[in-house]
Amino acid sequence: MKKDKAVVVFSGGQDSTTCLFWALERFEEVIAVTFNYNQRHKFEIECAKNIANELSVKHHILDMSLLNQLAPNALTRDDIEVKEGEDGGLPNTFVPGRNLLFLSFAGVLASQVGAKHIVTGVCETDFSGYPDCRDVFIKSLNVTLNLSMDQQFVIHTPLMWIDKAETWQLADELGALDFVREKTLTCYNGIIADGCGECPACKLRKSGLDQYLSTRKEL
Repeated sequence: MKKDKAVVVFSGGQDSTTCLFWALERFEEVIAVTFNYNQRHKFEIECAKNIANELSVKHHILDMSLLNQLAPNALTRDDIEVKEGEDGGLPNTFVPGRNLLFLSFAGVLASQVGAKHIVTGVCETDFSGYPDCRDVFIKSLNVTLNLSMDQQFVIHTPLMWIDKAETWQLADELGALDFVREKTLTCYNGIIADGCGECPACKLRKSGLDQYLSTRKEL
């Protein structure tokens, strides 16, 4: 597989950066693609640029601003407060169609650059109920992409069945624990590294890190 080429859907966050390191270990050439949908914090794109540059990874930034117009929510509007889901509902950070569009355009890019593999950091274990992070969606879209372009893409989801503690463990196994901790942006309030500590994304990230580090010390 090392001779193959892969496209990584890359936001500059913990999950996608861990997936980027995962791909760099497995594929001969890795290309990162970041989507600009006028997200709440533009620093996310700068963070992705900086990481790709530091790792010498070719990086594409694609304009997806139409998504911002179609799906106003807490990730696309800075005047909407981030809230977790109530009564079993989705949190207001869910952007309808986001992964459908991102992976579809990643497939188009992969076709253009001759890449068979597409890597994404979606996860069904810690997924906040997002329907487009489920394994069944990824498998369905994989079939659809292959049929739509007469290709044989393989969508890889290294994080699909692991929780945040195990994601930190994977980063550590890849030799990237400190890099991911210090240089990625997960925080909904746009604060790099350990973040604000208050938003749902930061709480999940910290909980996973604390759990992993406590286990790591026991080894």
